[in-house]
Amino acid sequence: MKNVLILGANGQIAKLVRDRLLKETGDNLTLYLRHSNRLTVKNPSREKIIDGDVNDTKKLIEVMKNQDIVYANLGGKFGPMAKSMIQAMNTSNVNRLIYVGGLGLYHELPKKFDDWNENVIGHEVMEDTRRAAKVIEDSDVNFTILRCAYMTNEDKIDYELTEKGEEYKGTIVSRKSIADLIVKIIKEPTIHQKSSLGIDQPGTDGDKPVGY
Repeated sequence: MKNVLILGANGQIAKLVRDRLLKETGDNLTLYLRHSNRLTVKNPSREKIIDGDVNDTKKLIEVMKNQDIVYANLGGKFGPMAKSMIQAMNTSNVNRLIYVGGLGLYHELPKKFDDWNENVIGHEVMEDTRRAAKVIEDSDVNFTILRCAYMTNEDKIDYELTEKGEEYKGTIVSRKSIADLIVKIIKEPTIHQKSSLGIDQPGTDGDKPVGY
């Protein structure tokens, strides 16, 4: 039984992870999010909901106490949030992190797809994302960064992984697939340590995502 802190707990993937952890494990969950009235407790003996901003480092330090794993699924300015999160983890002696981000951090996509992605997302947002990843990778925490392809709501679990330094493969991936990998890591935190993983659906390679 572990204590798991979910940052950005109202996200679509976070909700999938939450439901599976409640069903498949005995882990205790702390659900941290802004506007906490958007969620309700499903299992009072194993869950608590806390209203807070990841940029509020002081509050985050308090919430981090006695946590075993932090799973972050955030939106906004990623660089400052990553700094706050790492500071809180270090202060609270919490070491295991799963961080969900997007693809293209290292220009690891095939050239045409990389150019398309950079143009669609925008250079400023991509650089903010890269700064956040660098903060995490340069830290002492035991991280797993997920570089997710363009997400779909398909009711399927079908994915492949690429390591940092390898060329990215596909263009899309289901949220259920991302949630599946996160749940696997939470169940077995010794896998994918100090890793930055690309996650995509096999057979979806192309110059841009299917449907765009």
